Amino acid sequence: MIPARPYRLLLNRRHGTPGVVVLPDGGFRRARAEIEAWPGYEPTPLVTLPDVAQGARVGAVSYKDEAPRFGLGSFKALGGAFAVQKLLTTELARRDVAPNAGAAALETGEFRDATSAITVTCATDGNHGRSVAWGAKRFGCRCVIYVHEGVSQGRRDAIAQYGAEIRVVPGNYDDAVRACSQEAGREAWFVVSDTSWAGYTEVPRDVMQGYRLMAEEAANQIEAPPTHVFVQGGVGGLAAAVSVQMRGRFGAGVKLVVVEPDRAACLLASAEAGEAVSVQGDLDTLMAGLACGEPSMLAWQELERAAFAFMAVPDDSAVDCMRLLARRKPAVVAGESAVAGLAALLLAGRDPFSRGMLRLDADSRVLLFGTEGATDRETYEKLVTGA
Repeated sequence: MIPARPYRLLLNRRHGTPGVVVLPDGGFRRARAEIEAWPGYEPTPLVTLPDVAQGARVGAVSYKDEAPRFGLGSFKALGGAFAVQKLLTTELARRDVAPNAGAAALETGEFRDATSAITVTCATDGNHGRSVAWGAKRFGCRCVIYVHEGVSQGRRDAIAQYGAEIRVVPGNYDDAVRACSQEAGREAWFVVSDTSWAGYTEVPRDVMQGYRLMAEEAANQIEAPPTHVFVQGGVGGLAAAVSVQMRGRFGAGVKLVVVEPDRAACLLASAEAGEAVSVQGDLDTLMAGLACGEPSMLAWQELERAAFAFMAVPDDSAVDCMRLLARRKPAVVAGESAVAGLAALLLAGRDPFSRGMLRLDADSRVLLFGTEGATDRETYEKLVTGA
């Protein structure tokens, strides 16, 4: 179905060991209630892919298509914007402006005098920064977004349309994270990051709680519980959120396979090392949203024990899968980072040894998360058409 290409597959030797509770259910209930009340909220589609199931020699494949999410084109709309709302609510209460300002009051500008004096910031490969900027515009605060020099102009423009100031940092995503953190400390800005580190966990936890809603929707939509979930890596926040929600809904038997670009596989490297480690270099993968060299501390606390396996796939396989979905009737528009899980399934599904390692068979039911649509239309068209 797609050409055979080299990939890496590692079973997690710590799978199933006890660990800490990373995402308490109370936090998810609040995130769900808030986001479901936002204007324009509706669950994104779950698409069945019988042709992919046949190609991977499994029983069923379902694909959660995040392209329509709030008009932002990715699942990130659930995390960054919610974290901005919660941060502003908390800060207004701390300043004795309002004890519990809700989204509606923030959006109407009731507290604009106070919120306009607050600046939120983050580093991004594109989609998270777009969500934070969207949330800042909706809820009435200033926003500064840091991007590394490899982020495309199309993705920068998509962020800037929400009124955010864009600052470009030499280097890669992790360099942008450090530059953002340093400037925020000097300026007393509020960092709304989707990655966490020692001493900085509460806002990323809110971001991840928002992500859980996507997994909850999929759990409600799927016809039968999945046996396997293939999910994108990056810093790990999405994968950890999906892991928590799948375990809560279907128990510990669902096998979570975390998939990364082979040029930015920090989670696989961490599993090999037995601890969170960084990978160095320019992380020059086409899968822009997954070009991350350092795991999120919170995410790793979940994935080091809950992930069944880790895979690293080449960029060419992502392009293969984008074209595969674009040729379907009806077509599925999937950006570069949306198809890592699909690529991993199709690559492993054709190899008897990998099938055995992952326990894939003709009865397996696989859930995939198509995390973005064409968030950079020019790049998408070039990759899909080969022009």
